[in-house]
Parts: sequence; C-alpha cells; structure tokens
Amino acid sequence: MERLESGAPVPAHLRGAIMALGNFDGFHRGHQAVVARAIEWAKAEGRPAIVATFDPHPMRFFQPDAPSFRLTTLDQRQVLFARAGADAMMVFTFDAALSTRTAEEFVRLLAHDMGVAGVVTGQDFTFGKDRGGTAERLTELSAAVGMAAQAVAPVIGKDGHVISSSRIRDALKAGDCETATRLLSRPFAIQGQVQHGDKLGRTIGFPTANIDIGKYLRPAYGIYAVRGLLPDGRVLDGAANLGIRPSFDPPKELLEPHFFDFSESLYDQVIEVQMIRFLRPEAKFEGMDALTAQIAKDCDDARQILAGTPHVA
Repeated sequence: MERLESGAPVPAHLRGAIMALGNFDGFHRGHQAVVARAIEWAKAEGRPAIVATFDPHPMRFFQPDAPSFRLTTLDQRQVLFARAGADAMMVFTFDAALSTRTAEEFVRLLAHDMGVAGVVTGQDFTFGKDRGGTAERLTELSAAVGMAAQAVAPVIGKDGHVISSSRIRDALKAGDCETATRLLSRPFAIQGQVQHGDKLGRTIGFPTANIDIGKYLRPAYGIYAVRGLLPDGRVLDGAANLGIRPSFDPPKELLEPHFFDFSESLYDQVIEVQMIRFLRPEAKFEGMDALTAQIAKDCDDARQILAGTPHVA
C-alpha cells in the first residue's frame, strides 16, 4: 500500500480515486463502514481507493497540551487500511495552513489538486475553517466541482449506542478491554520499539520487553493479560504491567510485557502488544518475595484467560 502526503502531487495512477475521508483514529466498526463503502464504490467503477487521515489529529493541533488520546499510530492505520482493501493512504498534515482553509477551498483541493472523483465520510464529519463544512455541505460543494459525495450513517452497537472513538477511550481508561475490543473489532494494541531497561524483571525470573507508551491514550494503570505480535508473525501470550511500577524507584511510565515460555532477545524490535483483559490495578509490595508471588499469580490468571481467547489480528 502506498502512503501519500498532502503536500506532494498525487501520482497519475491514483488520480480519479474514491476517497474515504476522516480521522479514523482507532479504525473502529464505524470507521470500517465508511471505508468499506468507499472501497465498494471504487471497485464498482474500476477506480483506486484512498483512505485519508489527519496527522497530527486536529484536536492535538488546537489543544497541544491535551492528555494523550491516540488509539493508533499512522503505521498501524496503514496496515489496517491495507487489510480493508484500500490502495493508498493519504496523510493530510494538519497545520495552520490546512486549519484556515475554508470548506470551499478544501473541496477544491480534493477535486482539482488531488483529482478525487468521489468522497465518502461519516454523517457527523466536519471540515474546513471553524468546522464550517458538514457532510451535507460537502455534497453541495462537491457537486459544484464535479465530484460526488456520500455520507455513511453511524454504526449502532448491539447495546443500541453509536460506536465512537470516545466510547473506546472511556472503556480503556476504565480498564474495560472487552468493550474496547468489541467496538474496535480487535483488541486495542500499543506498538513500540523494545528498549533496554534496568533488567530487574530478569533477576526475579520474569524478564520483560520495555516499551514507551508514547502518544497513545493511557488505559487504566495495572496488570493485563496481553498478546505480543512479533515482526516475524509469531504471536506470544503474556502478562504486562502498564503504569509507573510503584514497587520500584524511581517510578517510570512503561508498558512491560512478560511473554510466557519465551527467552529470545527482542531489543530494538518493533512489536505490538494487544491488551486483552485487565487483571488488577497497580500495587506497591513490601519486599521482592511478595512482588514475585503476585507476578506468578498474575501470569497464571493471564494464561487461563488467554487459553480461552481466540487470537484476532
């Protein structure tokens, strides 16, 4: 799959595309419906399909000091878009120039500069300066420049509520991995490079792969049953601490998965850790014996949970 940047010309073979347009952070079931509509339309007309996203997220641009809230990185989104069947991902750089484009100017950018033939959004999509453009306005403006537009209705979950990124974030902050997984259609996953740490886990028989949480949303601090996805395609079951490690000094925020029956070095590899089930909050222990005993119990609990949980990529 090709990755395009909004500041560069669209290659000739990708002009005339149908574009799914949105933030698509998390790429949950609602986002998947928008992208599926665009890909179906593109295939019906023999056109390429492009999924567009924004980086940084507009909220990060307007509120640079807001707490971390990302559910996916660009690399993760690219993989997810490719699996959905898109031909390319367009990354709109959300900066001062883009933020001040009017709705009319943004539509002309799509139709004239990028050669987009049709665009698909969610019904709640807004765009342009001061969010002056809506899905309905997009249809009107697109018709004026020879571009077609469609809007997809929100997807309603089995509980009768609209599936949204905010619901997923709330679930993760509450430690509710099951709800997040259901809304996303896959487990929430943190991707990062394994870094060298203090190797304390190794000294007590539970070596960990230390990963910086970066710009991801902070789920509830605590112990999780997890799955690790390695670059070579292997899948590892494990238990992980996500938080500040209150039993150690100084505290340091990390995701530290321990993978069962695995002793290979993962240093400097980029791995993905799926958060399957929240086991318990972080706790401080008096002495290494108490800590080690609790870790052993956590690993036993995680093994049982993962044994009954099918793997979903």
